[in-house]
Amino acid sequence: MADPSTYRPAPGAIPLLPGVYKFRDTHGRVIYVGKAKSLRQRLSSYFQDVANLHPRTATMVTTAASVEWTVVSTEVEALQLEYSWIKEFDPRFNVKYRDDKSYPELAVTLNEEFPRVQVMRGAHKKGVRYFGPYGHAWAIRETVDLMLRVFPVRTCSNGVFKRAQQVGRPCLLGYIGKCAAPCVGKVTAAEHRELAEEFCDFMAGRTGNYLRRLELQMQDAAAEMEYEKAARLRDDLGALRRAMEKNAVVLGDGTDADLLALAEDELEAAVQIFHVRGGRVRGQRGWVTDKVEDVDTAGLVEHALQQLYGAGTEQVPREVLVPAVPEEAVREWLTGLRGAQVDVRVPQRGDKKDLMETVQRNAQQALALHKTKRASDLTTRSRALQEIADALELDSVPLRIECFDISHLQGEDVVASMVVFEDGLARKSEYRRFQIKGFEGQDDVRSMHEVITRRFRRYLQEREQTGEWAVPEEAGEEEALTDETGRPKRFAYPPQLLVVDGGQPQVAAAQRALAELGIDDVAVCGLAKRLEEVWLPGQDDPVVLPRSSEGLYLLQRVRDEAHRFAITYQRAKRAKRLTAGELDSVPGLGETRRRALLKHFGSLKKLRAATVDELCEVPGIGRRTAETVAAALASRTPAAFAVNTATGEIIEDSTTTAVPRSGEET
Repeated sequence: MADPSTYRPAPGAIPLLPGVYKFRDTHGRVIYVGKAKSLRQRLSSYFQDVANLHPRTATMVTTAASVEWTVVSTEVEALQLEYSWIKEFDPRFNVKYRDDKSYPELAVTLNEEFPRVQVMRGAHKKGVRYFGPYGHAWAIRETVDLMLRVFPVRTCSNGVFKRAQQVGRPCLLGYIGKCAAPCVGKVTAAEHRELAEEFCDFMAGRTGNYLRRLELQMQDAAAEMEYEKAARLRDDLGALRRAMEKNAVVLGDGTDADLLALAEDELEAAVQIFHVRGGRVRGQRGWVTDKVEDVDTAGLVEHALQQLYGAGTEQVPREVLVPAVPEEAVREWLTGLRGAQVDVRVPQRGDKKDLMETVQRNAQQALALHKTKRASDLTTRSRALQEIADALELDSVPLRIECFDISHLQGEDVVASMVVFEDGLARKSEYRRFQIKGFEGQDDVRSMHEVITRRFRRYLQEREQTGEWAVPEEAGEEEALTDETGRPKRFAYPPQLLVVDGGQPQVAAAQRALAELGIDDVAVCGLAKRLEEVWLPGQDDPVVLPRSSEGLYLLQRVRDEAHRFAITYQRAKRAKRLTAGELDSVPGLGETRRRALLKHFGSLKKLRAATVDELCEVPGIGRRTAETVAAALASRTPAAFAVNTATGEIIEDSTTTAVPRSGEET
């Protein structure tokens, strides 16, 4: 890794003006592009102590070997140049959204003499009017089929159109009234273009006037007893209303807006965009990205807007609703693209806020689906396991991986988790959880040593035993879990790879525990969250896997699952401790009989006042259990309030001793 001080610009060499900068690696490749209001202030922030930088930023500056910059006049120019360079150089440390699929759009080729309605994908063309994008091509075709009854614009290809001109006979759509047949001169080019423009107006949301005009024409035809014409207009109105129903009204004020929402975790982010035109959702699209750049939510929004509008093919609406407002330069840039004022803001109330929540849910589902697809692909899992084996120099791919994590809250309720992945998939039936019992307090390294020792001691016991065996005296909570046969579940299979959540100290503790037990055929590594580095026992430098590596992604999933399982157990344990009642510690009284007692008496106060005979009336409570419950509750009888005999006041001091009953000693 390079030392940033070796290529730091000389003091005073960096201008104070706005501009765009590029970091290059030793091979001259551009690895990062950024913009700044003040180049000197921004670039100086990269050349401080590496330990003080964000982990992703630290990785970038130590990978780079040089930096250069270009001065511009305004922040808007900087934004435009940054977008151009990101597209040109494809830097590895910049956020790059990638479409999760190719979205079809409804296109009207107004740049042709006889405009055509068709489904199109890919880059937008000049002179073509686009509507969408849609989730599926069949949704476009259904809408077009309904509207061709009223707006019979041609949908045929140029080859079919020229063939019809040559033979003087239209295609089937021309015969059934779903094409005006300009190919054979039934309408002129001007009349056909007018039909296409009316089609575009209707799709753009200007529907009210047109529907009212058709309705008046239908009424006039009925009044003049032209019933066939009235019936045809009635059917046209029905077709248009069905087409409109496919895009439900979500904003009653006829708003034109794009709504952008994000779902993100430490590694990836998903973007969902709803295009609202005329108060209706006209299209939807989504992207996913790896978060290789140190960027906050506002920065992700900025990159998404650059991706959406930067190519100049997407129409910028009056409103752009976002989860976090980016820099002012972004609004100025969008205003310049639109040629009119653009409002970029976070919706605070009303229908727009409700719709934004819907977009947010779609983003969360898109991120979850992306992770599921990536994890479930067999080829991807195989490649991930092979990458791990190559990076860690293992003799074979680790078909069974076990990961351990420690969880606690300020040293209390210290627990650990063990999760198992076999062939790259979670094996939840093999998960285990541990309570740390060897000591009290906060010591993750010591806790890791204890957990690894307990897990592999059980493995050695399983290997040595040939018949039935007794649970050792030091058995913890994990030994109490039983399988269908009633015997304790077994730690019979060792992993090929043992992963711990942490860095060098945790790895050393795990390796020491294995060495003390004489186990030398299990590989150990640790995954540190700070830089997502893989640490091996006895090595001073970590193994750094590429950010796009499927092997690193699998290790991160294993680590995150261990963390989730540990923290869930820790929270449940803490909640149980905080909500434990007086009946919880009564020996021999389980959850079912506790509920039966409370249901029978209605409250703990009445239960405390009950006699042994009354307790025996509860189903499932025998005399011995009743006596145990009565004795336990009597020993915890709360202190009665003391009364000041001079004033008659009740003294609520918790240290007041209980008033003795008759025959009792104080």
